Amino acid sequence: MSRSTDRQTDPAAATASLAAEAALLEGRLSLLREAIDSVDARIDAVSETLRRLQRPVTGPTDGETPEEWESGTGPDRSKRGRA
Repeated sequence: MSRSTDRQTDPAAATASLAAEAALLEGRLSLLREAIDSVDARIDAVSETLRRLQRPVTGPTDGETPEEWESGTGPDRSKRGRA
């Protein structure tokens, strides 16, 4: 027998094997898509957090909270710049 004869396989067996491999690949593809969706959601959440952090603050910027801006109870401005 020649080598080419040894390598010949039953077409039905080859079809079944390829179908099984295709099913495995489809399962892996589904898992990868879910992982990508999860990463996309995390990217969106981080991007939104960064946008919130980068918004310019209006009003005094010497450590006062927004409540202190309105009430005028913030740090003593006469001590600004002193250690």
